[in-house]
Amino acid sequence: MNEKDYLYDLLVHDLVGPLAVVATTVNSLLGKTERYGDLTGPQRDSLERIRRNTQKARGLVQDILEVARSEENLFHPERFTVQDLIKEALLEGLESVNPGAGDELARAGSDAEIEKILAHHSISVAVSGRYAHTPFYHDRKKVLHIVRNLVSNALKYRKEQMDLAVSGDVDLVITVSNDGAAISEQDREAVYKRFVRLETNDAKDVPGLGLGLFCVKALVERMRGEISVTSRKGFSTCFTVRVPFLELTQEEDML
Repeated sequence: MNEKDYLYDLLVHDLVGPLAVVATTVNSLLGKTERYGDLTGPQRDSLERIRRNTQKARGLVQDILEVARSEENLFHPERFTVQDLIKEALLEGLESVNPGAGDELARAGSDAEIEKILAHHSISVAVSGRYAHTPFYHDRKKVLHIVRNLVSNALKYRKEQMDLAVSGDVDLVITVSNDGAAISEQDREAVYKRFVRLETNDAKDVPGLGLGLFCVKALVERMRGEISVTSRKGFSTCFTVRVPFLELTQEEDML
């Protein structure tokens, strides 16, 4: 068994089961108050946070498996709105570094409220071009994985600001930038390697496995897209991803 196969086996057999138990237990506590007793507001909020993050953890396991499936060209295309996908990616990204901000965003009831919360946490979002009003067509889970990981990475390494922009009239162009420390030229390829994390003196840095950008690059390449990074001292670090619109001929190849 090679290293990659061992990782996938670990994720499937050693993580899926315990996560399912956690999810079932939390759902019971939230939904069966007649058996377990009434919850206070803070208790309910805490359990809701556990439930969301358990769902996220299960999603991350699934995402790693999606990389494996993408290597075999297994895609499941569908039409989806970019705005909804961005909201989901931002919620999961925020909860990974600032659970309180994630709670605020999860409770937001309108686009105006979401925009206000994001601005308060120094996050800007701009959607322009065709897909501001028209659904995009590709594998939604894989696109979500890409955006979520780019957002999480930017939030971990920013000083204050993170910007997310989505544009494009044919292909989908995703740009995520932050005002954190620059990535040196010699490290720009290393950030895509599995289990590699760049050293940083930033106290806000959140530990991780070094799999996020590795998975992003693997998916982008399998989706016949492109990923690039620009970074200079005194300027923001910016990752740009281009995801091709899935034409009929591509769809037939991937199914």
